[in-house]
Amino acid sequence: MIRGNGYGNQSDRFDVDPGMSTTELTRENLDQTLSDNEIVLIDWWAEWCGPCRAFAPVYEQVSEKHDDVVFGKVDTDAQQELAAGAQITSIPTVMGFRDGILLFAQPGVLPAAGLESLISQLKGLDMDDVRAKLAAAESEMAGEPAQG
Repeated sequence: MIRGNGYGNQSDRFDVDPGMSTTELTRENLDQTLSDNEIVLIDWWAEWCGPCRAFAPVYEQVSEKHDDVVFGKVDTDAQQELAAGAQITSIPTVMGFRDGILLFAQPGVLPAAGLESLISQLKGLDMDDVRAKLAAAESEMAGEPAQG
């Protein structure tokens, strides 16, 4: 016997399966995920978005090759506050973080080779240099003289 869930037919709904290599990110776990992991990629998506659906298997396939990278997904419909805070205006959008620092954000579908390249670039960064440049830029914006 098949039982409905009381909300109509939801069989075509795209949900992140906890057994998959991607992680559903929400307002409750985003900050912790970013602070607890060296490299985090985030796919901002929505169920109704055709390009998002096309990108999902590519993202999943690449995620299976990189156990050292968190591949997060944020459903922009379910997490509207997060999407607004991240200034998401087009989906899909991919963001790349290393050590909690946003280093990449691009709307549109990336091919597998593009994701692989992004991961390689994130892994290859000298984060001490990145932090020094960020500090210098923040000082400059605050009107303080640059140090160094």
